[in-house]
Amino acid sequence: MPVPRVIIDQIKRLLPPLDGSLHKGQSGRVGVLGGALDYTGAPFFAAFSALRFGADLSHVICSPTAAGAIKSYSPDLIVHPILNESSTSDQVKPHLQSLLSRLHVLIVGPGLGREPYMQSFARLAINLARQNGMYLVLDADALFLIGHDLSIIKGYRRAVLTPNVVEFKRLSEQVGVDPSTPLGERAGLVSKLLGGVTVLQKGARDIISIDTTGGEADLAKSHIEAKGSQNEQAQETIIVDVEGGLKRCGGQGDVLSGSVGTFMAWGKCYEDGAFGDGTLPISRVPLLAAVGGSMVTRAASKRAFAKEGRGVVTQDMLGELGPAFAEHFGAEERGGGKL
Repeated sequence: MPVPRVIIDQIKRLLPPLDGSLHKGQSGRVGVLGGALDYTGAPFFAAFSALRFGADLSHVICSPTAAGAIKSYSPDLIVHPILNESSTSDQVKPHLQSLLSRLHVLIVGPGLGREPYMQSFARLAINLARQNGMYLVLDADALFLIGHDLSIIKGYRRAVLTPNVVEFKRLSEQVGVDPSTPLGERAGLVSKLLGGVTVLQKGARDIISIDTTGGEADLAKSHIEAKGSQNEQAQETIIVDVEGGLKRCGGQGDVLSGSVGTFMAWGKCYEDGAFGDGTLPISRVPLLAAVGGSMVTRAASKRAFAKEGRGVVTQDMLGELGPAFAEHFGAEERGGGKL
């Protein structure tokens, strides 16, 4: 089942024009918070994917133990080693505030780990991002964090969660979804019970769902409303079944996070009036970003697998993001609704 044409057209309206009218930064400033002693590849893949996707600037906010390795991977990334285990949240807060004020989106989770100090800094960053009205992508161990305190993200409609199969099962249980609920309805219920947060359920097909009612009813009522969503328009669900590669390897989810984050950064640029006519409702941005990021990431995976086969690694996908983007959204898109 192809993604509806109306969704594709709306996604294209978020593309920054390539006509020389924008200055540096108006095609997206992306931040990735993650990277501790044992995890340096994940934040790199997320941040560098954003650049290959088309963002102007990509920042990595990490611990000093990870900074050297991440800097060595690419000189294109701006690395901030401010998440020091010996620092308190009060000491880190002003540095985070300064950084976040310069970004359009914050991706939290790739390479975050579960050390208490990294989890604490992630919580602080999410709270600051919410205060600033930033777009958020939460993946990996950021999902572990919010699973223990749903209030961190509940009701924040500028966020996209990107759980894999295991993470989605755990999150569904944590929010109280009945395990007998049909698989196709679960993402919508998770969105509802989290107050309208967009959910990108990764799998053989990616299921992207957002609850549009704004209510936080109990599970029984929400289940009934979910079943009647086609008539009541309480939820919107898009299934992305673009063919991907046949080999899964660690890091592909980080590429997805960077791709979704870039679309959200473009949405913020659109919202700020950098391009476009301003007629696309901003409430559409998280859903559109999730769909667009999913489509391109899956296509890049397929292209990389076609070249490398069983030996494919995530790094092989980075060079395929541009061609995969062109495959679905055009090689010479002018963006801003001028197609």
